[in-house]
Order: sequence, then C-alpha cells, then structure tokens
Amino acid sequence: MTTTPDAPAATTTGAAGTTTLARRRVPHAGLAPVRVGRVSGLVRLRAVLVGLLGLAGLCAAAVAGIGHGDYPMHPADVVDVLFGGGTKMDRYVVFDLRLPRVLTGALVGLALGLAGALTQTVARNALASPDVLGVTQGASVGAVAVVVLGGAGAAVSVPVAALLGALAAAVAVYALAWRRGVHGHRFILIGLAVGEVLSGLVSYLLVRAEIVDAAKATIWLNGSLSNRDWSSVRPLALSLCVLVPLALATSFPTRALQFGDDTARGLGVRLQRAQLVVLLAAVGLAAAATAAAGPIGFVAFLTPQVALRLVGGPKPPPLVSAVLGACLLVTADLVARTLTPHELPAGLVTAAVGAPYLLWLLTRTRRTS
Repeated sequence: MTTTPDAPAATTTGAAGTTTLARRRVPHAGLAPVRVGRVSGLVRLRAVLVGLLGLAGLCAAAVAGIGHGDYPMHPADVVDVLFGGGTKMDRYVVFDLRLPRVLTGALVGLALGLAGALTQTVARNALASPDVLGVTQGASVGAVAVVVLGGAGAAVSVPVAALLGALAAAVAVYALAWRRGVHGHRFILIGLAVGEVLSGLVSYLLVRAEIVDAAKATIWLNGSLSNRDWSSVRPLALSLCVLVPLALATSFPTRALQFGDDTARGLGVRLQRAQLVVLLAAVGLAAAATAAAGPIGFVAFLTPQVALRLVGGPKPPPLVSAVLGACLLVTADLVARTLTPHELPAGLVTAAVGAPYLLWLLTRTRRTS
C-alpha cells in the first residue's frame, strides 16, 4: 500500500475576500483507497486482479491434479468430495492419497515465490533467488549427507538436515558478503561461489556413496512431490504460519530499500537489521520448502519477475508472487504426471520453464549494459 498525496490548497478571491478551499485527495490511476480502522492506504487494482486470476488457476490445477491418476475422477466429482460428498472410495482417494500431494505443492510454491520476491527486493537484482544464493545447494548438502552417511534411518532426518544445511549456507553467504552492509552484486557473486562449492560437495558425496543410497539421493535432488502425505503437509504448514506473517511484516522496510541505502536510512529504516530480518524470512521460507519437496529450481526466480511484469510497480509484489508460485508448482506437477507414461519430477518441468527465461534475462541485461 502507498500513501496518497494531497492536492495543494486552492484559493479564490471575491467580494468577501480570499477564501481557502479544503484540500482533497487525488487518487492515483489504478489504485483504490482502503481503510481498516485507523490504518489507510492504497491497493493496486492490477495486483488484486492478477492475484484472483492466480488463485483461480491454482484451484483449477489442484482439482485437475486430484482427479488425475490410476483411479480417474471427473472435476465435478472432485469438487463434490471436497465439499463433503462422494463415496467412501472417492473420499479415501482424495483425502488420503492425492490432496496431501497437491497441498504440499501449493505450500512449497507459495513459500518459494514469496522467498524469491524478498531476496530480489533486498538485493535489488532480478537474478537474486534462493537458487542463486546457495540456500538450495546448502539444503542439498545436508540431505545428501544424511542419505549417504546416515544408513537405514536416514529418511527420518532428511527434512531436518536439509533445513539445517540451508540455514548454514545462508549464514555463510551473509557473513562473507557483509562489508558495512549487504550490497546486491557482492551478495549475488558470493552466493554463486558458495553454491558452486556446495554443489561440488554434493557431487563428491554421490561419488563416494553406495549405489542404492546414491539413487535415493538423486531422486531427492530432482525435486519431486511424489509419495507426499499429511506428515509432509503439517510441518510445512506450521512453518509457513510463522514465516509468512514475518515476511509480510517487512513490507515497509522492503519498500524503503528500493530507493537505496541512504534514502532508506533517511526514512528511519535501520538498514542492517531490516536486511537481516528480510533475509532470515526468505531463507526460512526457502529452507522449509526445500526440506518438504527437495530442491525445486526456478520457482523462486521466475514467479516474482512474472508478477512484477503483470502488476507493475517498483518491486516484486510478495502476495502475488506467492500465489503465482503455488499455481506454477501445482501445474508443473500435473504436467510432470501427464506428459510421459513415467512420472517426472516436478523440478524438471520448472527448470524447463525457468532456464530459457534466465537466458533471456541475462541476454537482455547484457544488451542494456
């Protein structure tokens, strides 16, 4: 939300003297005023429209995903079951087998889209995302190390190890990039370097692993939503209940950061603390998503840029980015299940969509420079 400037007071001169007219609010094009109690502001209408369309696409992809499988269901039957109808068999298929997978995909996509919007805002660079800054690679090191070195009981600890690895990688990148503040280009370059080191460590672990353990780790590294149940949904949902409000609470600092460090300080923002809180929220979101579904690439990079171009404005809109991230991942998982006779990991589909966009963005940036 943004504030609305007042129009200057107008004066008229007549027989009775000079009269000052009351100031009136001048509405911005494409913005609507909203007031909740004593708090008021402006909402970008395009953001509302794009967000609603994204939610509609998410619902359509979710219904199609729940209905697809060895036991096919018509979309109308899926909706009927979700609202309490259907047979006992239909309810078992929907609630026990397929709905957890779709909900996991939606929550993971939401977390990655929001994390990408936050990191791109702090770095003020479209190339910044958890994929680029080493967070995803850190989660991969933690998970692969547990699978390769942990033995038969490793599967229980994989999400926790991925979360700890992502947090450790983020701390390392922040510490190496900090020079009286965190600046976008240095942050991205150090993130790339740390990510490459961690990727090499993952390769080393896979080479030294037994063939069975290496196969398990490779499946996890591709990023997949297969075999997800309610045990995957609950911890992810609880994590997002804490991290999403924290991310949205950083709205003012992230808006001020768009004008540069000096301007943000002039607006009363404690720069280092604001950057640290935003990055912690972004890293927590990306780590929780990676722990739940593996490293799914390009969602955090792509959806904030798509949202920015659809909505407009100075920075990627966080809520719209989250909605589009959820829609993209649920749709990608549906495509991965229907594109070939054998199910593909959803991460391969998102990479096939995001990699060409990354190449286009790099080419466009080079031409602009």
